[in-house]
Amino acid sequence: MSIKIEGQSTVEIFKTNVSNQRLAKQIVYDLNQIYPDYLINFDLEDCDNVLRIEGNISIDIRGVLNYGKSNNIQIELINY
Repeated sequence: MSIKIEGQSTVEIFKTNVSNQRLAKQIVYDLNQIYPDYLINFDLEDCDNVLRIEGNISIDIRGVLNYGKSNNIQIELINY
């Protein structure tokens, strides 16, 4: 499920097993290389270690999930 905000923006929220800032920064860097138009950040203080992705069009959920799988990182879409 996507949330539309301010016009055409879409936000997706993912639960992860990422628990340290260094790995989170690497993931944000990697995903920004693949999806340069997305705004990507982590909230490691949240119990779900949330990965938040915002874009002007729909988010490539499958691509994000495949990135996690390819890198042995648990990334799971949170349905809200």
